[in-house]
Amino acid sequence: MTSEEIKNNVEKALDEIRPFLQSDGGDITLISIDNDSSVKVRLEGNCIGCSVNQMTLKSGVEMTIKKYAPQIEEVINVS
Repeated sequence: MTSEEIKNNVEKALDEIRPFLQSDGGDITLISIDNDSSVKVRLEGNCIGCSVNQMTLKSGVEMTIKKYAPQIEEVINVS
């Protein structure tokens, strides 16, 4: 998979997740993809102060991204 295909697949994954985050007043933005294996995102809105945002990041966001782009090894939230 090319870097562009990986980026497109990560964006598709975020598009799948976004409605769930937005329904709680949050959102997510793709910041970067490093070495085609590490995704940096920024949780926004209500997601910033949410007590379960790390669980959302690992269980929801990372799992969905890996479904679309299996070579992704980690998803990191940057503030």
